[in-house]
Amino acid sequence: MAVLSPRLSERLTGVAYQLGWKVICRFPESWARRVFMAVADVAWRRQGPKVQVLEANLRRVLSYRDRDPAVDGKELRALSRAALRSYARYWLEVFRLPVIPVEQIVSGMHFHGPGEEALFAHLNSGRGAIIALPHMGNFEQAGAWIIAEGAGTFTTVAERLKPESVYESFVRFRQTLGFEVLPLTGGAGPFVTLATRLRAGHLVCLVSDRDLKETGIEVELLGEKARIAATAALAVHTGAALMPTATWFEEDGWGACIYDEIPVPASGTRAEKVAAMSQQLADVFSAAIAEHPQDWHMLQRVFLADLDPARQPPPSVPSPGPPSRGPRGGPRGYGGRVAPRNGGVWGGRPPEEMQP
Repeated sequence: MAVLSPRLSERLTGVAYQLGWKVICRFPESWARRVFMAVADVAWRRQGPKVQVLEANLRRVLSYRDRDPAVDGKELRALSRAALRSYARYWLEVFRLPVIPVEQIVSGMHFHGPGEEALFAHLNSGRGAIIALPHMGNFEQAGAWIIAEGAGTFTTVAERLKPESVYESFVRFRQTLGFEVLPLTGGAGPFVTLATRLRAGHLVCLVSDRDLKETGIEVELLGEKARIAATAALAVHTGAALMPTATWFEEDGWGACIYDEIPVPASGTRAEKVAAMSQQLADVFSAAIAEHPQDWHMLQRVFLADLDPARQPPPSVPSPGPPSRGPRGGPRGYGGRVAPRNGGVWGGRPPEEMQP
């Protein structure tokens, strides 16, 4: 079997994504959906390396949700198939988003909890806000929704991808939606610009359940040690409101919940404050993922036990204390629990091909 050179493979990947935006939006949605679901099912049956990583992550979700280390293999396989189909829906919608009417984006978004009002209250008062999300649902649709609802624009960060043409295509795509996109690498770093935007009372949206620069914060996520992005450091540094958010798919649209603000602790060193806030953020992510596990599109290793020990950086801050719990035993926000199960970064998501 012929093996493509890395350079040729990157060029073909770039062409494929360009064709995705130019061609898929011209097909009837029902046809395109059948094709994407079929591709997802093929990837699931082949059970390549990325699917194995996905299932390892989902195994933690089931164990955390059921409070049982023993996970039924059939349930795990069914969940991984649903997750790949959800991931396929994400890509289908990304390619079709330019032709989806704004009215459909707005009317199809079903919000749960009071966080939407709190977010806009912060922005209207001139206080910056940080939306921190896990890799769930459709970030781009949610971003288009929040702009249509009056946020104006927001700033996010994107991982620089290979080939460069794919990264540039994603930047252009997100810019057409009204996003300001900063590169994660290849420059002075996005922190200063993000802090400037927040101090000016603007909105920043960051996918935060994965450490992309090996400078993240060690937390307990879904019952295991993991590293997440140090998004809380922006809130400590600027005083902006840190608001955990989750998005997911629903049969007739999209679901989302903006949870209560995670306040900056009144005492402690800067590192201790960032650690404590990061753990609270991870608590919300854990509960949201457990409510909608099929919509967590984590095809990368995120737990410390799965990472190469030689690549694990030393902890950047002390380990946080016990997680903050809401009045009903869950994470703070939406009455101490996540949105109901029947309810259903932006930036940072690297486009993953559905292949082993």
